[in-house]
Amino acid sequence: MHKTTLEQWALLDKVIALGSFARAADATHRSQSSVSYNLALLQERLGTPLLQTEGRKAILTPAGELLLAQVRPLLKAFAYVESRAASLKNGVRTRLDLVVDSIFPRARLFAVLRNFQQQHPLTQVHLTEILENDEAAIAGADVMVLTRRQDMTGRGEWLMNIDFVAVAHRDHPLHTLPAPLNDEDLTRYPLIRISDRDSQPFQDSPAESWTFSTIEAAIEAVMYQVGYGWLPAERVARQLSEGSLKILPLSHGARRATPLHLIVKKDLTPLDEQIETLLSLLKSHE
Repeated sequence: MHKTTLEQWALLDKVIALGSFARAADATHRSQSSVSYNLALLQERLGTPLLQTEGRKAILTPAGELLLAQVRPLLKAFAYVESRAASLKNGVRTRLDLVVDSIFPRARLFAVLRNFQQQHPLTQVHLTEILENDEAAIAGADVMVLTRRQDMTGRGEWLMNIDFVAVAHRDHPLHTLPAPLNDEDLTRYPLIRISDRDSQPFQDSPAESWTFSTIEAAIEAVMYQVGYGWLPAERVARQLSEGSLKILPLSHGARRATPLHLIVKKDLTPLDEQIETLLSLLKSHE
């Protein structure tokens, strides 16, 4: 059995936070004698003084500062468990499954998740990033951000366009050719594609194309001059700014836009507060 209790440590923390036994007693709806007794028992069982008085204020001893600092994470965790239990009792959603196409801007995504966590700290978001053909991940999602507007699990609305730019490394031979570049110029070099392993080849593929299953790998392939490719402008903004990547001077099609749609699972009716919050953040966050 443990010699001390979380209740005793919580009372100690409250006394320090409020500066006196009397205020701690009022805040915890106890008598001052009950607070004093529990803290005296805490120190007796530990065999070391935790409190000392400075004027009319109760402060921690060096040992008290050390030990309370170690206990505070436990107090916070215990409070979280109790709050979570209350949420379960009241039927509050504790998990939300979000599936996002990997071309969705990372900075915007994490800003949305941070704001959501601040508003609903007891609801965990299970995030899955996919390429558009991952049907298994989509099937179990509550909210989806996908390139297609309608999905088998729900209907969606336009959210935003993702701009893709045709780029190659600054030292790639394509940048030495006379501008503007045409399709014949491009077919002399490998095209870097972003696609999952189940995707069908594009009918308009050039003589040679290399397929990568992540945006990061495709960017690295272009950076290492494996080929050229249309990459999300937001993901290569730094490389373009630094000059390591350069936009290809094409005669047409140097920029392309891919729409993303916000889709909600069909059977989520009516929408709960957590879903409403996430949808609002995804629609409005800049």
